[in-house]
Amino acid sequence: MDNKQRYAAGMKVRRAVLGATWVDKATAARTTFTEEWQAHITQFAWGEIWTRPGLDRQKRSCMTLALMIALGRWEEFNLHVEAAFNNGLTEDDIKEVIMHAACYCGVPAGNHAFAEASETLRKIGRPPTPLPAPKKAKAKAKPKAKAKPKA
Repeated sequence: MDNKQRYAAGMKVRRAVLGATWVDKATAARTTFTEEWQAHITQFAWGEIWTRPGLDRQKRSCMTLALMIALGRWEEFNLHVEAAFNNGLTEDDIKEVIMHAACYCGVPAGNHAFAEASETLRKIGRPPTPLPAPKKAKAKAKPKAKAKPKA
């Protein structure tokens, strides 16, 4: 496959994963300074790596989410939270990726990933369902103090 074919294959996958709106925006934002970089990303990441037969898109999506957590690349993480649904992942799948990554990356990374993912899910119209407020336990009545005998 030559670079032109790799670019075409990469653009097809990039659009399928990230969505045409996002790719069109990124493509429109190219400059003489960034054009070669955008072509490289499309050819290499999307046309070479994401098109390989060894892993399906769901696995690649899970790996990408976990790697972005590990690297603390939150803008890219949020992009791939949204893209995960295009690859067939569910909210539960994303939750499990964050739980797994937090085990290896640390609690602060997990806390931040849940906060970022929750905000992205709200932004794309898939807000997490709030749990009902816990019922307050009734306070036990304190026994009355016995009156002290008068001396």
